[in-house]
Amino acid sequence: MTVKSTPLNAVTAHKQYSEMADTPNVHTTQDVHSTQVQRAQVQDAYPSRLATPPAQTWLPRQDAVVKGHQLSGPLSQAQLDEFERKGFLFIPNLISGEELDELRQEMTALMSNDEYLNQDFSVTEPESQEIRSLFAVHFLSERLGKLASDERVAGAARQIIGGDPYVHQSRINYKPGFAGKGFNWHSDFETWHAEDGMPAMHAVSASLILTDNHEFNGPLMLIPGSHKKFVPCLGETPEDNHKSSLKAQEVGVPSPEALTELVAEHGIEAPKGKAGGLLLFDCNTLHASNANLSPDPRSNVFFVFNRQDNRCRAPYAAAKQRPDFLAHSPDQQAKQYR
Repeated sequence: MTVKSTPLNAVTAHKQYSEMADTPNVHTTQDVHSTQVQRAQVQDAYPSRLATPPAQTWLPRQDAVVKGHQLSGPLSQAQLDEFERKGFLFIPNLISGEELDELRQEMTALMSNDEYLNQDFSVTEPESQEIRSLFAVHFLSERLGKLASDERVAGAARQIIGGDPYVHQSRINYKPGFAGKGFNWHSDFETWHAEDGMPAMHAVSASLILTDNHEFNGPLMLIPGSHKKFVPCLGETPEDNHKSSLKAQEVGVPSPEALTELVAEHGIEAPKGKAGGLLLFDCNTLHASNANLSPDPRSNVFFVFNRQDNRCRAPYAAAKQRPDFLAHSPDQQAKQYR
């Protein structure tokens, strides 16, 4: 597979968009608590995991959506405008032929590797031992590592977030036929802000679909326009919440009232298409998926690109950060996963 790469670790981020200075990732409970005390004295622009219902159903977004209009890359101005308006963009047929076949073979090899079955970075279905999500795949696989730095993917992320990206998270999602479960409505940023300590909305997800997505196999559903509204959620973050939330998310889920209001205003869309399409969506776009009730599996390889100057710090609404396979730092190395 031939790819054109862009360096992901070159520190030339556009800091004019940053609201906070760069600091190393926080790893100790003492430091996390100290930082949370300091933050208690400063109003959080995106408060969530609240003990009582918020005064407002949603809060206006404080960060720009597309921040790199002036940067070169694979996306046209029309595509950037669509992403700005809807909070997502679907690009059909990004890859095909032998390149797609190789990626699908790589996915099969990774998901069938018994050595990963009981690892922390491997998540099984709630009612079986079939792998639902495999994380840190850009470290586990050289081929997927190259895909993460492919200009068609990382270059698009750079245009959207307005600076050099690094991979905050990567995974393969697999939803088997008849057995793949759905996932509740949520904003990824709400989780990354509350539990990982991501300061601002300077991240974008890139999902390359490796099997055909149709209306019966649980495609991703998104609320267009929801990326411009942050929805605070009720309920404090339980200890080690990721151990259950990766199977079925219950904390960090918008209220039915908030979802009803947003869907009434914006509707729901479910981009569908042949394997090889790329879905880009903003970190704050509300999304969900139904169970797969068809015989056709649904799978994708998924990269979250964060801006260098938006690296995670102490979590805003959790006692400690989640494990690093869920929230990589810009300088994390692959060797711990191999």
